[in-house]
Amino acid sequence: MTARKRHWLMKSEPDAFSIDDLQKAGTEPWNGVRNYQARNFMRDGMKVGDGVLFYHSNCKVPGIVGIARVASEAYPDETQFDPKSPYHDPKATRAEPRWFLVDVAFERKLSRIIPLEEIKRHADELGEGFALIARGSRLSVMPVTAAQWKLLVALEGRDS
Repeated sequence: MTARKRHWLMKSEPDAFSIDDLQKAGTEPWNGVRNYQARNFMRDGMKVGDGVLFYHSNCKVPGIVGIARVASEAYPDETQFDPKSPYHDPKATRAEPRWFLVDVAFERKLSRIIPLEEIKRHADELGEGFALIARGSRLSVMPVTAAQWKLLVALEGRDS
């Protein structure tokens, strides 16, 4: 029996790494995550083939801009070992890495941005457990249920 495909939302600031950057790269390591819960989602929850909603944050119009997929099992984030990296972690060792990542592969850009404000208007349908719109949630990687995925992807075809 094969495991069921899971779904995720991953945030990136577009001036650091955008959906256009992922499209050019094709596949890219999702490095620099320094939140334990987000790390655990990547390390323990993500499987190759899982769907990813690519979200632009900290920009003029934050929102879902594309679809990607998980392209690798989790492995240690090399930036934790590099003293020149802003993501360096002096407590991490190769024998006991602290930070893990997955590779993410581009699938497609959406025909339009699905802005956060529009997503918030569907809060009741998305349910209380939807971390993106939960108060105080700052996670850069979060799970999305199959029903939430279906609703969010369907918004692309609707007028905002």
